[in-house]
Amino acid sequence: MASFSTDQAEGLRRMLAGSKPRVVSLVSALGAEEKSGTLVNLAASLTRTGSNVLLLDACSASNGLANRLGAACAATLMQVARQERGLNEVVQTLAQGFGVATLARENLRSAMQDVDQARRLSNTFGVLASQHDIVLVDAELDGADSFVLPAMQRGEIVVQVSSSGSSITAAYAIIKRLSAQLGRRPFGILVTGASERDAQQVFANMAQAASRYLALELIAIGSVPADADLKRAAQLGRSVIDAFPMALASVAFRRLAGHFANGDAGSMRMTEFA
Repeated sequence: MASFSTDQAEGLRRMLAGSKPRVVSLVSALGAEEKSGTLVNLAASLTRTGSNVLLLDACSASNGLANRLGAACAATLMQVARQERGLNEVVQTLAQGFGVATLARENLRSAMQDVDQARRLSNTFGVLASQHDIVLVDAELDGADSFVLPAMQRGEIVVQVSSSGSSITAAYAIIKRLSAQLGRRPFGILVTGASERDAQQVFANMAQAASRYLALELIAIGSVPADADLKRAAQLGRSVIDAFPMALASVAFRRLAGHFANGDAGSMRMTEFA
């Protein structure tokens, strides 16, 4: 198997150069705090590169990204789809420069049984997404092991994992569920809270298992090391690149953002967003 750095570069070339807007859904094998922190710091880093970034909370739980960022008071995309609110009421721009929006504050599984309502919600998302360069989605699988919006299924899907055995097991289970629903397609792997060496080993083991047992290709997106400055920045209500620009995590997020923003990686074959 090629080295992690080689896999990472090749994977980024193939995965990240997509059409505008690019929809990247992050599904995590870690807790909500770790997932939110990763999304916020990546969004802040992407904004620093000049990208117009939107964070979309597509989780049904009350501890979703919007609540954690204090942006849960804005209108939801579902309310716009129902013509209860205007699209200009959806996005709340944070001090870091990126926008935050919420898909819905209800269980969408039953709501999406209405075909017309589902279509209107997808169209509403399409209009909002077209106003941004990159949409980062705080995503979760529903009871049918799928995503609420078709655009999320067609877009880039990244699974967040750490070096712990329980996290790796959970991440593999997520990939298995996704592949059973979406068919054979590549998935990105982002390793956080681990050294470069540990991240390299995690990816190598997961890629080997996915290839052997699921006939799937995994793409190495990169890694972010464990860094106490991440928690310190969160406690200050700031991104790590703003509060502690020389921290190891800041370097890692800038590197990730540079690849995403520059589009120097190819798409994992994501259907063009309509």
